[in-house]
Amino acid sequence: MAANNRAKYAEKLTWLESLEVESPQDQRGRRLATRFWAGLWPVALAILIVLAIWQLIHVSGWKKDIFPGPGATLANLWDQMKTGLLWHAIGTTAERAVIGFGLAVLIGAVVGALVSRIRPLRAAVGSLITGLQTMPSIAWFPFAIILFGISTTAILFVIILGAAPSIANGLIAGVDYTPPLLLKAGKMMGLRRLSLYRRLILPASMPALVAGLRQGWAFAWRSLMAGELLVIIANQPSLGVLLSTDQDQSDMTSATAIIIVILILGILVHTLFSLADRSIRRRWGLTGSS
Repeated sequence: MAANNRAKYAEKLTWLESLEVESPQDQRGRRLATRFWAGLWPVALAILIVLAIWQLIHVSGWKKDIFPGPGATLANLWDQMKTGLLWHAIGTTAERAVIGFGLAVLIGAVVGALVSRIRPLRAAVGSLITGLQTMPSIAWFPFAIILFGISTTAILFVIILGAAPSIANGLIAGVDYTPPLLLKAGKMMGLRRLSLYRRLILPASMPALVAGLRQGWAFAWRSLMAGELLVIIANQPSLGVLLSTDQDQSDMTSATAIIIVILILGILVHTLFSLADRSIRRRWGLTGSS
């Protein structure tokens, strides 16, 4: 009897050991893979739909002489990726975007912080910030060229004017919507002035600030593309310069390939902002369990 019990126990133990037990790391990896796929398949489906519509338009013969099909455009893009010119242009454009947007974030955050906390300053320049936000960026280029000439500084100047007001308004909105009860709790805990702003108000305004940063990036990217089309600097190839050159030569295949590159870069940065926004909402408990 004892031998039979030991045999049954050994059989059950072997069966239990054969079961695959997921470790916490495996479970976390599975969740990340599921989340990645959930975000990837809608984008892949959208790309396939766009390519299918694009191919149908090309096959229909509409503007076939000047409107290239997806096959020719993607082949042209692949050929350009094999050359150093395209990567040099991407590097130049990315450098201008990072510098211009970084300065816009710095200036917009400082202006937004001052205007949100100083009532006379808000009364004086609050509406001016909104007015600057609604100004078309291309309207600033004649003024920028007169001030700085045909230079990268002129482009950066317009990027800052295009992006900083959105960032400032985002921070102002976040400060305005900080719950009064939260402010009272912070003051009861001994937070005053700068410490209150740094430890309570600024973290509470992060969702609105990220929204302002995302909108500011959209304005900065459009201002940069307009600037590179208008302010062509010698010996500094950029995406705008390549696009302008391709248009002048009526090379719509190359021009469309450059437009795809500009679109992809914009989508990548938008994805980074979306990840930051999702992380903040998860921390605030505004989404499902992570």
